[in-house]
Amino acid sequence: MHPHLTLHRHPMCAEIIEEFQKCHVDHPIKKFFGECTDLKIKLDRCFRQEKAVKRKANFEESKKFKERLQAYKKEMAEKENES
Repeated sequence: MHPHLTLHRHPMCAEIIEEFQKCHVDHPIKKFFGECTDLKIKLDRCFRQEKAVKRKANFEESKKFKERLQAYKKEMAEKENES
């Protein structure tokens, strides 16, 4: 199973998505017998790579957020101790 094949949501895999959709249009019956399976496998691999890239970017963003939050908490604690 794969996510919805919208090009704007999966820019890294746009070319493979177009090939896969074209295969389904060109082979309406053969698609049920494995005609587009190779493209499906390539598409799944591309989605995994895309997800890994997004996961890494999200991790880096959350790391920066946590650092800012810790700095803010430390600053607030120092201000509270001064009072």
